[in-house]
Amino acid sequence: MKTSVFFLAAFALATASLSAQTPAAPANPNVPADPAVATPADYVLITVILKQDQSKNLDEIAKEMDASGFWAKMPPEGIKVESWYVVMGLGQVLTVRVPPARLREFNLTIEHTAWKSFRTEIYPTYDLRAVAEANRQKAAARK
Repeated sequence: MKTSVFFLAAFALATASLSAQTPAAPANPNVPADPAVATPADYVLITVILKQDQSKNLDEIAKEMDASGFWAKMPPEGIKVESWYVVMGLGQVLTVRVPPARLREFNLTIEHTAWKSFRTEIYPTYDLRAVAEANRQKAAARK
């Protein structure tokens, strides 16, 4: 987890320092150079995987979550949930929008509320939907 925290902090710093620059044209000609699909400067997407401890049943996990205040604190006020899914056999996967200045706060919320109930993995994320759709339409037009 310490490596994830370090990586996320470095990512947030890099994102903040690069936000004033214009994105370079992509190296791959199949990827459209559309500024609308660039990562915004006001937030980063973070995907959190909450892996269930299968030695505990659901009631035990729920008690730990209640004791830590998980549902009252997660996500912190003002941090938007993009998606939150249950993945059977794994746990929960959520993607949130976090302002770079609040990355530490978000990480601490995970540490204080989820660590006893889950093993966590945290990854910086970006939305590829617009690029994927453009590539799909381009491929369909070639047929």
